[in-house]
Amino acid sequence: MKKAEDFSEWYNEIVEKANLTDKRYPVKGMNVWTPYGWKIMQAIDGHIRQEFDATNHNEVCFPLLIPEEQFKKEKEHIKGFDSEVFWVTYAGLNPLDVKLLLRPTSETAMYPMFALWVRSHADLPLKTYQIVNTFRYETKQTRAFIRVREIHFFESHTCHSDFEDAERQVKEDYEIMERLSRKLCIPYRLLKRTDWDKFPGAFYTVGIDTSLPSGRSLQLGSIHQYMENFSRPYEIKYEDEKGEHKYVHQTTYGMSERLVGAVVAIHGDDKGLVLPPDIATNQVVIIPVLAKGTTEMVSKAAKELFEELKSAGIRVHLDERDVRPGAKYFDWELKGVPLRLELGIKDMEKGKVTFVRRDTGEKSQKDRTGIVGEIREMLALISKDMFERAKKEMDDNLVTVDSLDQLPEKMIRTGWCGVEDCGHEIENRSGMDILGTPVDGETYSGACVICGKPTKTQIYIARAM
Repeated sequence: MKKAEDFSEWYNEIVEKANLTDKRYPVKGMNVWTPYGWKIMQAIDGHIRQEFDATNHNEVCFPLLIPEEQFKKEKEHIKGFDSEVFWVTYAGLNPLDVKLLLRPTSETAMYPMFALWVRSHADLPLKTYQIVNTFRYETKQTRAFIRVREIHFFESHTCHSDFEDAERQVKEDYEIMERLSRKLCIPYRLLKRTDWDKFPGAFYTVGIDTSLPSGRSLQLGSIHQYMENFSRPYEIKYEDEKGEHKYVHQTTYGMSERLVGAVVAIHGDDKGLVLPPDIATNQVVIIPVLAKGTTEMVSKAAKELFEELKSAGIRVHLDERDVRPGAKYFDWELKGVPLRLELGIKDMEKGKVTFVRRDTGEKSQKDRTGIVGEIREMLALISKDMFERAKKEMDDNLVTVDSLDQLPEKMIRTGWCGVEDCGHEIENRSGMDILGTPVDGETYSGACVICGKPTKTQIYIARAM
């Protein structure tokens, strides 16, 4: 299946052929992470941990089960999630006195403890994160990494003395996402959700949205400013320098295994995966090109090259299987390894190694001496080029319109007066979702696409994946 012909079928086929996950587990939407897929996810988790550890967040791990009475404390929250939760009502053969649920997200699990941890202004800011599984009964058609019922989930939760400090945390989250996006080579837009689409209980929500080759949007994550909307029902208060007790202001930041799905969808091609170097399980694969009478010599040189790269900290694999080089090329292209090194007797006689880029297929020869530096430069160039190509494709998939007639299957930018009725009419007439307004101060001057009133507010709409 070709990506340009049927993106949906191509995506499913690539995920299966590259063996990223196994969907045959007997609970629909709860898939098994295979070794190759899990290593990619772990690499992404590693970059997330690095970013949040560096910004003074502390990793925690909260229990999976949440008591019903804690879940009910924040009414807006349960209104948003009550149709999606999995309930636990029995322990063995005994009905439970208190119903429990599997966390759909962790506000109602963590905040009773935050009320115990936060006592004084000296305890603030409290900055925590965890990487855990969450559970939501996804009623739409499931799709590997994108719509699942057991979700590999990252969430940060912070408490602050006031609104301004919480806003600084939101800005820091934007900066973290910018750095992470470069590792994943995934461009995105920060779009403030409408009031009717914000996270349940949030003061406001900012979605992290990218465009897929199909023209649909994919939400990679979200950042929420809660103000005191959770600290009041959960009694999370601190004593300030004057001895006054005040409610904390809170933020959260969430992302999931959708990051893997986005990497597959945005970078993959008709040959298979194309992995960014920073998250590739193997950044480099070495293929010895053997010929009669040179096998021992080439094999020895390939092993020496492997050891040199490994000791330099490059994630490298030496493919010594007894199959033809062409079969090896096919396998590693499917797996998306960023850089293939071919080494044969002719290369050795010239003192060269053949480089083949996975993203472009471009071949070149580099000197065997100084090979580590050449590889590092090439991996950095691959990462840069992958991001820029994806950014250009995302920008090309954006169309500005002043009418909702005959909309293309792309992300759409148009004018909105800000009135909710006009917003709902935009969604009804377009058949798309309002993603929100850009947070980066894009200028706009036009008219509301529904009522025609002059406006400086632009919105993005798209069909969501």
